[in-house]
Amino acid sequence: MSGVVINVGAASDVGAVRAGNEDSHLVADGVYAVADGMGGHAAGEVASGIAVQVAEGLGGRAVKPEDVRAVVLEANAAILAAARREPGNRGMGTTLTGLCLVDFQGAPHWVLFNVGDSRVYRYADGAVAQLSTDHTEVAEMVAAGELTEEEARGHPLGNVLTRALGMAPAPEPDIDVFPATAPARFLICSDGLTLELADAEIAGVLGDTDDPEAAAERLVELAVAAGGRDNVTAVVVDLAG
Repeated sequence: MSGVVINVGAASDVGAVRAGNEDSHLVADGVYAVADGMGGHAAGEVASGIAVQVAEGLGGRAVKPEDVRAVVLEANAAILAAARREPGNRGMGTTLTGLCLVDFQGAPHWVLFNVGDSRVYRYADGAVAQLSTDHTEVAEMVAAGELTEEEARGHPLGNVLTRALGMAPAPEPDIDVFPATAPARFLICSDGLTLELADAEIAGVLGDTDDPEAAAERLVELAVAAGGRDNVTAVVVDLAG
C-alpha cells in the first residue's frame, strides 16, 4: 500500500512447563496474527497451524473488511474438516487474533479480527491499551459487573473460552476497523504472555526497545522467566509513515 512502511518482529517459545508449542503466528504481507491452539496430543498445533495458513491468504492482495471476516470463518470450517478426517484431532480448536491492512474508503485502515483470548494491544505514550476483547467466561463476568479486573486476574475460569475456531456453529469473529495512522506500535500475543506479565511490564519493553524483533524476543524471554506456564508468542508491528 503506497506510503505505508511496516516493520515486524516475532518470537515464540514453548515455555517452562508445556511439552510442545501449540501456538502459531503469521507475519505476511499486510496481515499479522497469533493463534493459540488447544486439543489433545498435537491437535492444538494442527488447529493453530490451519488457522494461520488460511489467514495468510489475506496477505499481498486488495481486501475489504468483509473479506477478513470471511477468511476467519473459512479457517473455522477448515479446522472442522481436518478434525473429521483425523479422529485423533476431534475437538481441536484455536484462537485467532490479528491485524490486516486494507484500503478502506480510499485510505489505509487496520482490520482487527479476533476469536478467543489472544490479544492485540496498541502501545503509545508509555502505556498499552488492549484493543481486542477476550472471549472468556471471566471477561464476560467482568463486563457484567460480577468480577473486578483484579479479581479476574488469576481466576480459575480465566482460560475457559466462550468462542474459539473449531466450533459448530461457527463463532462470530470480532471485527473492528480503524485508520492506519503512523507512527504506531502494536503487540499481538497469546495468553501465555499476559498470564505472566502485567501491562506495565509489557509497556516498559515496548517503550525501551525500538527494534520490533528485539522487543518480541525480550517479551517472550521475560514471560518464560516469570514462570512460562504456557506457550508464549509475541508479534510486534510498527507502522511508519
